[in-house]
Amino acid sequence: MQRSLATTAGISGQMVQDLILECVEKRFGVLKAPHRVEWLSDNGSCYTAMETVEFASMLGLLSRFTPVRSPKSNGMAEAFVNTFKRDYVFVNERPNAETVLAQLPGWFEVYNERHPHKGLRMRSPRRFIRSSATAGCPV
Repeated sequence: MQRSLATTAGISGQMVQDLILECVEKRFGVLKAPHRVEWLSDNGSCYTAMETVEFASMLGLLSRFTPVRSPKSNGMAEAFVNTFKRDYVFVNERPNAETVLAQLPGWFEVYNERHPHKGLRMRSPRRFIRSSATAGCPV
């Protein structure tokens, strides 16, 4: 079951745990990752809470956190958000939150499968990973 959540209030640990579970199910098709996977987030209390870290560990994830006050990691996140807004959000109809939330899965699919990225030699992320895998990359 895929669901979307939007809020102007804070994000709770339970929301993060629901997100983590949904991601593992969608990515691996099971309730636990088949091997250890790093889960990178910022240092918000909903991500760093012991309950969230332990829940992630039960699913086979190793919680990792961006360095505090890290301009580099924050810059990468901001670049993604700006690109996504420019290339997807601002060029599509968005009369209400429900419409935007319904379009997000398709936008992410295009971004990951077909959107060329300069840092990936003008390939999409998935195309880059596929070409790297055939070249013997361990990832």
